[in-house]
Amino acid sequence: MMHCESKLESVLSEDIGKLILRISIAGLMLFHGIHKVFGGIDGIKFLVDRAGLPELFAYGVYLGEVVFPILIILGLFTRISAFFFGLTMVFAIFLAHSSDIFALGKTGGPVIELPLLYFLTSIAVMFIGAGKYSLDGKCKQKEA
Repeated sequence: MMHCESKLESVLSEDIGKLILRISIAGLMLFHGIHKVFGGIDGIKFLVDRAGLPELFAYGVYLGEVVFPILIILGLFTRISAFFFGLTMVFAIFLAHSSDIFALGKTGGPVIELPLLYFLTSIAVMFIGAGKYSLDGKCKQKEA
């Protein structure tokens, strides 16, 4: 078993794993953001208003679901972008699911499973960084 693991280790790379993680989580969120770019954010405005927050907060969804995911995919300002991406998910959970935080869905999973998955993954990206295959990684190579 150990031999198999070391063989895999020689072929697989943490940096490729980081790239896959960045592209998958941010790429999937980008679909939500593009939908809002073309479909509008009236639903978000309603939720923000219902929470008693200024309507201006609703426009943050464009940062959280479009700008930060693009930066994460590119691996540019990855850690800070992942932090704000995660903060966007905290707002999404607060605005749209505050009554469902501990609720379970029909299949047994948490009702907030998807935004929670986005949140936790963004926090993981914030801690591990972008890796070698990123614009952040290219900047580090130039500094060295």
